[in-house]
Amino acid sequence: MRGEPPVPDTDMTVTADDGIRLAGTLTLPDGPGPHPAVLLLHGSGPLDRNGDTPKLPVNLGRPLAAALAAHGIAMLRTDRRGAGATPGDWRTAGFTGNRRDAAAALRALAAHPDVRPGAVGVVGHSEGALHAMALAARDDVAAAVLLAGYARTGEDALRWQARSVLESLPAPVRALRRPLGAAGERLLARVKATRTDAARVAGLPLNARWMRENLAHDTRDDLAAVRAPVLAVTGDKDLQVDPADLDVIRRLVPGETEVHRVSCLTHVLRRDGGRPSLRSYRRPRGARHRHAAHRPPRRPGGCR
Repeated sequence: MRGEPPVPDTDMTVTADDGIRLAGTLTLPDGPGPHPAVLLLHGSGPLDRNGDTPKLPVNLGRPLAAALAAHGIAMLRTDRRGAGATPGDWRTAGFTGNRRDAAAALRALAAHPDVRPGAVGVVGHSEGALHAMALAARDDVAAAVLLAGYARTGEDALRWQARSVLESLPAPVRALRRPLGAAGERLLARVKATRTDAARVAGLPLNARWMRENLAHDTRDDLAAVRAPVLAVTGDKDLQVDPADLDVIRRLVPGETEVHRVSCLTHVLRRDGGRPSLRSYRRPRGARHRHAAHRPPRRPGGCR
């Protein structure tokens, strides 16, 4: 985000339950504390504290920290195991291991002397949204923000994602729907049959433990137990999460709930005026605006 005002960042290390030290950054607002604070939880994979991987820089951490600090809210973000300055191997952490690390970070943030007691929330994106649901259901969380989080089992979410991605592909590929679906079922069965943390399935390295645990997890149980206020946001061009799950989230959460289905927003929180596609994920922010003078005017209601 261009023009971000400088904000005071400090290094903060969180000790996980097994002793691994999770490296992170605590961003504090100007002025005396203690401050309300949030823990930022990223999506799946070897993501650093800003939500970036070498192949896909999402850059969620810095601009969000700056925006929250401008409104008097502190934010903690950490590197996942095996990413950034955190040691370990993200492939062996597992889905539940990521959740335990998130819970440890939440406890450390709540205990920080510059953080106001009882005023700590969670902001989760993609996989992080699922952990935010669980933390808000089981811990002393003041509020939860769910960015592209689903309300179903992980297996149901994966099946919806596979259908959604297939529909975004060219017509010749879509014509292979049945054989591709059969191949996907065989792959899913192989994943479920694994017993190790990591495995090779169809010749590809796979975070097998993470997949098994994620497939079996049902976020609806957590949503029904949340008592904190919830804000849920999903883009209408999300290929990985069904935007209709926003209605399920609103129905399941017992307390105050606000949901937003954002026009032209993709799963990686970027606005895109074109046809939804996984290829657009790597498109830099603002790239679609290049050569805009040579394009025909957008219809009313189109993406800006």
